[in-house]
Amino acid sequence: MIIALTGTPGTGKTAIASCLREKGEHVIDLNRYIDENGLKERFDKKRDTYNVDPDRLNRSLKDSVPKDTNIFLDGHLSHFLDCDIIIVVRCNPSVLHERLRKRNYASSKIIENVQAEALDVILCESAETNAHVFEIDNTSCTAEQATLMVTDIINGNSEKYKPGSVNWIEEAEKWC
Repeated sequence: MIIALTGTPGTGKTAIASCLREKGEHVIDLNRYIDENGLKERFDKKRDTYNVDPDRLNRSLKDSVPKDTNIFLDGHLSHFLDCDIIIVVRCNPSVLHERLRKRNYASSKIIENVQAEALDVILCESAETNAHVFEIDNTSCTAEQATLMVTDIINGNSEKYKPGSVNWIEEAEKWC
């Protein structure tokens, strides 16, 4: 089974992925995979990032992903790839703003990401796929606690993680 671990940058995907890896799960860091496989395309100066063709990334992964085990794809593009389950990692926009500021993101990039989180952009994109979609609120829990939520979902204890369980509408008014 392929599980996308996605979300706005700074929500905690990679911390959860590290915990999953420590528990013996197979995790693919998409940023590293993209670098190692020459999948970066044109640099977008305005957004301060490289473009990546999700179809090309998907084709590349199909050739290298084992079929007989759970595979977690760690990255904010993972929900664009062929997967069985999408877990959107969420974070309160005000907390996310502070996390990205501490990472020294440019102000414009912070606002872009905080607005995307407030408006459920990745959740909405995920809902347009054929995968089963869930969301977890990682605002105030440890990576270990969030990993337990991911494990709950994988084990079928997923009712409380259905889309709509996290709502930042009040925060959206502050950021949009």
